[in-house]
Amino acid sequence: MTELNQIALKIISKGKGILAADESNGTMTKRLESVNLTSNPENRQFFRETLFSSECMKDCIGGVILYDETINQTSSFGKSIPELISSSGAIPGIKVDTGAKKLANSAEENITEGLDGLRDRLKKYYELGARFTKWRGVYKISKIYPSKLAIHTNAHALARYAALVQENKMVPIIEPELLMDGDHSADFCFNRTSEVLKKCFEELIIHQIDLTGIILKPNMILPGNKSKNSISIEEISKKTIECLKNSVPQEVPGIAFLSGGQSEIEATENLNMINKNNDTNFIMTYSYGRALQQSALKIWSKNTQDKDLTQKTFNHRARMCSLAAQGKWSNELENK
Repeated sequence: MTELNQIALKIISKGKGILAADESNGTMTKRLESVNLTSNPENRQFFRETLFSSECMKDCIGGVILYDETINQTSSFGKSIPELISSSGAIPGIKVDTGAKKLANSAEENITEGLDGLRDRLKKYYELGARFTKWRGVYKISKIYPSKLAIHTNAHALARYAALVQENKMVPIIEPELLMDGDHSADFCFNRTSEVLKKCFEELIIHQIDLTGIILKPNMILPGNKSKNSISIEEISKKTIECLKNSVPQEVPGIAFLSGGQSEIEATENLNMINKNNDTNFIMTYSYGRALQQSALKIWSKNTQDKDLTQKTFNHRARMCSLAAQGKWSNELENK
């Protein structure tokens, strides 16, 4: 077992998952303004450190993905944010891409940027306490998308990113996200996701990535948010598992799903069924942002000084996700 494999397993084992708190300042501003709060460094820090000091961090959260602003902040407890996270037993991580930009020669699609200067930035993040990283490739779905150009260029960027991260002794999260936007069917999502994942791993292997020292963060197999074709939770789980079995090498230790526009309950329910039906060797867990934080944010916005109620709300959601990561969740537990 390599050191990278040990880090990956510590993040995702025993029902633990990942808190994606790596929203850019622009995205976090939208979240805060949606609940009538001012977005400034102080408010962004205070909300996040309220979550990071919650009781569930010890048992439910194995890793926290941070944004550049946050990893450089000091909490009101006097500890740096990475130290605060580490004190609960979770591992600090960092988003290192610089966002999606228009892909040349395919104006409707994006390529994720951030490779320039990444080696030096990774050294700095390691010194600050990060031991894993995240890079998101985003793919549009339609009758003609994702194009081969988008599939190839994003896979190549993910592999180059992963090589630099492992060189700096950190675990790369590989996040190829096919968006839910559209009227496509779950079968169409299955085919496109399979194509994207296979190309990603082809590039990762070419770049000699240690696959035992990565975490895959994919979308679940779902119909588009404008699709007229309904699909059961059972079907979602079976299609998702089949896609991963066919596309992901066995060496990969685990899969931490993104919530991708699902509600808190949907993301929990679908993860639970995936684990009930999981007949693979992959650990199947969560790497949720909004699906872990949204209820807590709403409570916090009503009274930013009521830390206890905010943490109680976050603790509940994290525990539900942790149970789902073990196939032990039920709807009845939501109201206990």
